[in-house]
Formats: sequence, structure tokens, C-alpha cells
Amino acid sequence: MVQVIAVLIVLGLILLVIGWAATNWLPIAVVAAVVLGTWGLVLLIRHIRMTRYFASEEFLAHKVAIASFVAEHNELARYVGEIGSRGTFALGGSVSGAQAHLATFQNTSRHKYRRDRNIAAYQTPYVHNCSLQVVRNASADPIKYVMKYFNIRATETDLAGVENLGDGIVRLEDAITNLGQREASITLSVNPPKFIMKHYAGEFMKHVGVELSQIMVPYPVYMFEYVSAGGNSSQRTTLTLNRETIDAMIQTMSERIKFHKSVAGQRALMTSTLRTMIKERDNYTCRYCSISLAAEPHLLLEVDHIVPVSKGGLTTYVNLQTLCWRCNRTKSNKVIAG
Repeated sequence: MVQVIAVLIVLGLILLVIGWAATNWLPIAVVAAVVLGTWGLVLLIRHIRMTRYFASEEFLAHKVAIASFVAEHNELARYVGEIGSRGTFALGGSVSGAQAHLATFQNTSRHKYRRDRNIAAYQTPYVHNCSLQVVRNASADPIKYVMKYFNIRATETDLAGVENLGDGIVRLEDAITNLGQREASITLSVNPPKFIMKHYAGEFMKHVGVELSQIMVPYPVYMFEYVSAGGNSSQRTTLTLNRETIDAMIQTMSERIKFHKSVAGQRALMTSTLRTMIKERDNYTCRYCSISLAAEPHLLLEVDHIVPVSKGGLTTYVNLQTLCWRCNRTKSNKVIAG
């Protein structure tokens, strides 16, 4: 900020010198110098106010008071990073163009095109190059076509994979939302001057001690793409596997599998609705440490398998429990029944 102010002052002086050297430019140079000088003065005053605020006893007292909450917030942010790093956010894939990397494509045409040609996307398992009719059909029935062309089969194994993907995405979504709520709560508890949050929001969080993490949910995105032979036209249908579409895929797969003929027929479907039902059943309370939303309004709760799926546990009401993020983080693949 100090450097910006210095630059504005220097520019103002340069304009004045130019104005004196060229008499015809003097009025314009004076006006420009005054504008730059005024702007620089405003920035300087605002910077001084910001520096004084962050050094004030009032702010430092707030900072000490919320230190434990900030520490937990930062620990939760690291937990969100762990979810993203160890989760599996890929499912199926298209074989169209799977070997395109083995060849080199070059447009050697000598025609003078009037516009850029569309180019098909190859070398990615999440783009299916197809006919125009398939693109349009996929738009009308996206779940069916993604399963058909991206090798996601209606089997118990693939269904478990879709549920696992949904679990990772929901946990990330909920944790990121929780972080946002916590940051809003920190701002509310400190109640800084409006100009601080308007111009120095990042500085504010840094001074409070919050580690702002730019974490995105890695939603799988599937695309059906048609590009005409000449490249003059192209159309595409895109489906993002978020919470809503994953739940729809789980329902579609379950209807095709006919679970009643298998041992897994007693299992439930791990959808957002089921997660909500388990949390309601457990009164939004961690079954392990007994902390609840009533005691800690910003508590992040997750639904966990008592006997992990990796050890043969099924998604059944008796094998599901509500855990707070701390207990679930500690549990890992251990069996902990509340």
C-alpha cells in the first residue's frame, strides 16, 4: 500500500513537470495531479487507520478472546485438506480418444477460414466424442447416458463406488460451508469497522490468525461432445456429479440392480436423505464424545460406518452413526460404536 501511494505522488509530480514544460498541457496536468494527489491522500489516511486499528487494545483483546475458536477453525481447514487429498473423486471414463495421445494431429489446410474452427477434445476420459444425436439424447437423459458411455455399470461394486464418491463430495461441501460460517462468526464476534471488511478483509483474517484456504470441491464433470467434420459446428452436453446428481445416479442404479436377491439387499442407499435421517435419529449429537449442535452451533457432524466398508460393513441403519469431525478424523478405519 505504501508503494502504491508513493507511485501516485511521483506520477502527480511528473504530470506537473510536464505541464510546466508544455504550457498548453498545464491545466490538464494540474487537474490530473490534483486527482492523483487526492486519491493518494485517501489511500494514505485509510492505511493509517487500518494500521492503528490492528494495533489497538480493542482488536488485540478480541483476538485473544477468540484464539481457541480460531485454532479449531484452522484445524478444521487442515481436515478439509485431508478429505480432499485422500478422497476418490473419479468414476468411470470414456474410451473415445483413449489412444489419441499416440498420434499427432495437425490441420494442414490452406484455406483462408473466415472464423476459427471448433476442435474436438481428446486425451481425456471424461469427454466422449460422439454424434449429434447422442449429445441431444444425453441432454434429455443425462444419468442414463453417462452410465452407458462412461462405463459406470449397474452393479453392487459400482454402486458402492458412486456412494463413496458421494460421501467424499458431501463431506467436503459440508466442511467448506462450515468453514464459511465460522469465518462469518469470527467477523461478527470482533465486529470490525466497515472500512476494514470492505478494503482489508484478507488482512483482517490474517491478523486474527485465520488460515484462509482456497479449497474447491473436485466435482467429476462428464461431457458429450459433437464436432462436425469441418469444425463449423459443435454441441455438447455436460453433467457435473454434485450432491444432487450423485443421489439421482444412486437411485437409478439401485432400481436396476434388484438388491432383494443378494445379501446386500438389506442395505440402505447412502444418499443425502439418509445422512439427514441418521443425524436426526442421533439428535445431531456425536455418538462418541456426546457433543451436539445445541452445545456447539458451528459443529461439523458427519455420518460414519461403525464397521467400515473396507472391513465388510454395510450401509444399514444399525451400522451408521453420527460423529463430530474430530472423532471421525481420529477414528479412521477403526471400529468405534457410540
